[in-house]
Amino acid sequence: MKFMKLGSNPDTFQDDGSEVRIVETELVSDITVRLGNTKFYLHKFPLLSKCARFQKLIPTTGDENIDIHIHDIPGGPKAFEICAKFCYGMVVTLNAYNVVAARCAAEYLEMNETVDKGNLIYKIDVFLSSSIFRSWKDSIIVLGTTKAHLPWSEDLKLVSHCIDSIASKASVDTSKVEWSYTYNRKKLSTENDLDMQWNGVKKQPSVPKDWWVEDLTDLDIDSYKQVISAIKTMGMVPKDAVGEAIKAYTYKKLPSLSKVSMIHGDGKVRAMLVTITCLLPSEKGSVSCSFLLKLLRATNLLKCGEMCRKELVKRIGRQLDEASVSDLLIPTVDGETTGYDIDMILSIVEEYVRQDCKNAQKHNAEVNGHVQAPSASMITVAKVVDGYLTEVAKDPNTPVLKFINLAEAISGNSRPVHDGIYRAIDMYMKVLLQLIICMYIAY
Repeated sequence: MKFMKLGSNPDTFQDDGSEVRIVETELVSDITVRLGNTKFYLHKFPLLSKCARFQKLIPTTGDENIDIHIHDIPGGPKAFEICAKFCYGMVVTLNAYNVVAARCAAEYLEMNETVDKGNLIYKIDVFLSSSIFRSWKDSIIVLGTTKAHLPWSEDLKLVSHCIDSIASKASVDTSKVEWSYTYNRKKLSTENDLDMQWNGVKKQPSVPKDWWVEDLTDLDIDSYKQVISAIKTMGMVPKDAVGEAIKAYTYKKLPSLSKVSMIHGDGKVRAMLVTITCLLPSEKGSVSCSFLLKLLRATNLLKCGEMCRKELVKRIGRQLDEASVSDLLIPTVDGETTGYDIDMILSIVEEYVRQDCKNAQKHNAEVNGHVQAPSASMITVAKVVDGYLTEVAKDPNTPVLKFINLAEAISGNSRPVHDGIYRAIDMYMKVLLQLIICMYIAY
């Protein structure tokens, strides 16, 4: 982590443990600065020599003690203490964790060059541009601290500088990545073969194209959205790497996403799911169908809204042939009698069929008056749907009409072999028969 030390005088600030700060010196304090419950017993001259705000607040005449109340300084007492120590020439250390608070507080106190050359604002700006914004991990840490100091951090363009720094580094050619980063995951499948030479000898490990993914998972959702949006705008990062980043972030923040039991959540979780859905790259295959279905299940259970549902249904419909039966087993929301949301799956299948038909028309679906054979993708989807029907057939509460509608959503010629649909119907009939027998016995 980069840091900068300012001042040379020893730190003589004393903390008596009761929210009182005193400077140990032979001179008696002649000004008290109150920040909430914290009191600083200081001296006028050091403050007047560096801070234009104190020049406005402190009378130019009179030797009496002055009591000043400051309620809205960004960063609070800790940031003010850094600024005060700088005024006294005491040693202070700035790093990625406190530099934003110090910069905003210095702006509030008007510690600029018109008051004194080489003032705190100037020194911090040099530190930010020459060190912090050139560091990958420090830029991420600093961005994480900016939220606590809004709107100051935004007005001073600290937020935008952090985002630009992070996005530009994530977008560089991997051969130019010379800084440390966190990487504990498997490489993307598209990169596995690149680590082998033509003769089978393993190459020196290269920087993976999604090297930046894990470090960004520490950001809050608002900052993350800004960074990912900037990365997408630059257009230099492969879409599957962006998709992998969003997937990693989602599992870090919502580890229960992969569990069926994820039914509890507050407004923040709902907002996060909506934001994640909006951030997904539009390109097909940028994220797996399995991940999209997990998102859909979560947004459905937490009632994230119709727009979010429609967007996910549309995306899933484009790559439904990648789904497994277990992926499709989305539970119903409270109040439904059936175990699985058949209507949701029907809407996905209808979306897939609609897009498949559109693609078929582009490739001349009819040749010489004969209907073209179903695509391999359609045959795969038919098998998955039949497998899904077999599962929902085990639920005696599955309505007959819903079962039929889903079965008919896939055309007959998409099933070269009808064993799957027959198996589902057979299972459904057995369950219904058992239900009728039980009802008859109970009657």
